[in-house]
Amino acid sequence: MGKITGFLEYEREDRDYEPVAERLRHWREFVLPLPETEYATQAARCMNCGVPYCMGTGAVAPGTPGCPVNNQIPDWNDLVYQGNWDEAARNLHSTNNFPEVTGRICPAPCEASCTLNIEENPVTIKSIECAIADRAIAQGLKPERPTTRTGRTVAIVGSGPAGMACAQQLARAGHEVHVYERWAKAGGLLRYGIPDFKMEKIHVDRRVAQMAAEGVVFHYGAHVGVNLPAEQLLKDHDAVVLTGGAEKPRDLPVPGRELDGIHFAMDFLPQQNRRVSGEPAADGEPILAGGKHVVVIGGGDTGSDCIGTSLRQGALSVTNFEILPQPPLHENKPLTWPNWPLKLRTSSSHEEGAERDFAVTTTHFSGSNGAVQTLHCMRVDDKIEPIPGSGFKVKADLVLLAMGFVHPVHDGMVNSLGLKLDRRGNVAASTDDYRTSLDKVFVAGDMRRGQSLVVWAIREGRQAAHAVDKYLMGSTLLPR
Repeated sequence: MGKITGFLEYEREDRDYEPVAERLRHWREFVLPLPETEYATQAARCMNCGVPYCMGTGAVAPGTPGCPVNNQIPDWNDLVYQGNWDEAARNLHSTNNFPEVTGRICPAPCEASCTLNIEENPVTIKSIECAIADRAIAQGLKPERPTTRTGRTVAIVGSGPAGMACAQQLARAGHEVHVYERWAKAGGLLRYGIPDFKMEKIHVDRRVAQMAAEGVVFHYGAHVGVNLPAEQLLKDHDAVVLTGGAEKPRDLPVPGRELDGIHFAMDFLPQQNRRVSGEPAADGEPILAGGKHVVVIGGGDTGSDCIGTSLRQGALSVTNFEILPQPPLHENKPLTWPNWPLKLRTSSSHEEGAERDFAVTTTHFSGSNGAVQTLHCMRVDDKIEPIPGSGFKVKADLVLLAMGFVHPVHDGMVNSLGLKLDRRGNVAASTDDYRTSLDKVFVAGDMRRGQSLVVWAIREGRQAAHAVDKYLMGSTLLPR
C-alpha cells in the first residue's frame, strides 16, 4: 500500500470546476486538474483493504460493488504514491482500454465502495485514474500491434465503447477486425451523446488512431441492415459481434405529444456535438434551446446533459422533472455500503441553473399553431399514482424527453437476422460466451444488457472479445 497512516493524515482533495459564469461561455471541458504532487498525496490515502470492494467482485449484475472492469485500484494507487506513473499506466491499461474516458464520465462506483466512504471521505479514485491516463497519453499513445496474425476476420457492428474495446482486444490477439459504423465518425454515444464539456472528442480521436495503427479497419456510413445487408457480414467474416447499443428511446405517449418542440434527448444532443466538431448536420430541423423555456423530463445523466447543453445555448430557463420521489441527501451506510447507494446526486449541469422537481408526471401538452407552449403536470405518490387536485402547469417552448432507453432498435439488422430477444427486448445471450441464437454471431454492451454505464460497456466488449477469440482459436490468452 501507499502510506500506512495516509488515510488518517490526509484529507480528501478532489478536482474543482471552472466558475459557472465562465464555463457556460464555451464547450470545452472545465474540470481543473490537481497538481501532480497532490495526486500522490491522495493515492497515499488508499488503505489496501483486506477486501478491496473498489476493484469489483467480478459479479455481472448491475449494482454490485466496485469497478465493473476490475481495475486493480490499490495497486496503481500505491504506484502513484511511489511516483512510478509509467507502471501505474501499464497496470491501469491492463484492465481498461479507455481509462481517460472512464476518468471523465464514469460515476465511480469504486468510490461508493471505498472503505473510507463509510465516513463519506473516499479515496479520489476517479481523479487519480484520469491523471494516470492523461499523463501516459501525453507521453505518446503507442499502438500495440500483434506479433502474429491468425488469418481470421471479425466484423464488429457499432463503434461505441463496447465495440471499440472488443475491436482493440481482438486486433491485439492477431485477428483482422472490421468495425462497421453507420455515422461519419467512430465513438457511438461517446462522440454523439456525451457533450464536449464533459468529454472533448480528441480523446475518442486518439483511440481511433491508435486502433487503426493496430490494424482495425473502420467502415463509416455502413448502416448494417439498412444500406449493408447483415447477411453479407456473415458471409465475409468468421465471426460477427453486435455492439449497436440500446437506442430505442422511452416515449411519453400523452395527448399533445405530436406538437412541434417536443423531442427525444438523443435527437437534440448529437446535433450540438456535430456543431462543435464542425461535422455536417444530419437530416432534420435544428433543435436549439436559445431564447426558450426548456423542460427536461428525466433525472438521469442524459437529462443532465440536456440541461448543460440548453444553458450553453442560451435557454431562458431550464426545468428538470423526475417522476420518482426525491432521493435522500445521504445514504444509509450500514444498509447500502459497499453497494451503489440511492441518494440525491447533483451534477455540474444541475448546478449551472436548472430548477429540479421530483415526483412529477406529465398528463398532457398543449400549445397553439402546432407548437408546444405548456406542460400539464400532476404530483405523484410513492406508487407513482397521480395525486388528485395536485395539477399544475409549466411554460415550455422546448421539451426534451430524457427518460432512458428501452432496448436496441429491432428494425433492420436485428429483425433481418431473426435473433432471439430476451423479455426486455434486448438481444439474448449469456455472459458465459456472449453468443446469440445465430451461429458465429455474438452481442455485447447495451444491446445485450440494456441501458447501462460506459464502464459496463467496456467490460462487455472485453469479455466478448475473450469469447470470440476462444470460439475462433479454441483457446485464448485474452483476459476475461
